[in-house]
Amino acid sequence: MTLALHLVDNVCNSFMSRDAQMKMMEATVSNAETYLGHFCLLLASYTRKTAKLRDKADMLARQLHDYASTEDPELSIYMKNFSEDLAMVQDYRQAEVERLETRVVAPLKAYGDIVKTKRAVLKRFNADRNKELKELQRLDRIKQNNPGDRQSISQAEVNVQKATINTDRSTRQMEATIIDFQRQKLEDLKKIFMDFIMVEMLFHAKALEVYTHTFQNMQTMDIDRDMETFRNRIHVTDSYLSSQPLQTLTMSRYPSPPSSPHRSTADIPKPPLRRTLPKQTETKYEEEEEEEDDETYVSEEEEEPHTFRQSYAAEYIKTQR
Repeated sequence: MTLALHLVDNVCNSFMSRDAQMKMMEATVSNAETYLGHFCLLLASYTRKTAKLRDKADMLARQLHDYASTEDPELSIYMKNFSEDLAMVQDYRQAEVERLETRVVAPLKAYGDIVKTKRAVLKRFNADRNKELKELQRLDRIKQNNPGDRQSISQAEVNVQKATINTDRSTRQMEATIIDFQRQKLEDLKKIFMDFIMVEMLFHAKALEVYTHTFQNMQTMDIDRDMETFRNRIHVTDSYLSSQPLQTLTMSRYPSPPSSPHRSTADIPKPPLRRTLPKQTETKYEEEEEEEDDETYVSEEEEEPHTFRQSYAAEYIKTQR
């Protein structure tokens, strides 16, 4: 009788300790399921947003390239270089997206199946623990209802011992499983977030390298060259008008009124005669224009040719070749 009471006390104590152990294991798995699931959703959304940003930047690069063909040479070349460098950064962003999907999102997504497996193991362990509890309750009822039935009590005690042994074996297996799960989770999280940081560092380092070159390249853009071209294009109309005869301009701006039967052609005033420069003055004027042309030609020869810097993408392709 004393042995039976000792057995019952031991089973009750182990059952209580395993109950606390079970709650801790379930909390470990549930915590991993909750937070790793949130990490997976957020990083998957982060990856999709990065892919959308890549697409928008590709559209911007195409627009910049199209716009470059509508501008004067200086701005055109630098806009084209900028579009090429921006497109190159998006190639690096594409690599970033692919690496995030394979090294970060995929391992986190795999934890959905891992957690399901651990929950199945916990369920089996919980079933063994419940079976032990039922055998213990059955033994307690027999003792209360039939305290003199030694055969039934002995059989119930044997069943309790078998259930306890089975539960102890399941407990050791469950402990090993949860410990391995926790270690694997720590190692995976360490690797996943180190890979995430490395992927981001690689992208931003490459982007910074390209954008630094692009920024320095754009600093060398000479706005005055395009302004000079623009002014010359605008002033073409004025030079054309100044070369037209005064009579033509006057007649085009002030058309003659319709002829009247009461007015003769002698009444129409004649346009004033254009003043002509003396021969000597015209020759002197022509010589001055020739001298200015010669000076301009010399200055253009002495001026150093303007060289445009290539885009980072063009230089990179050249070095790879």
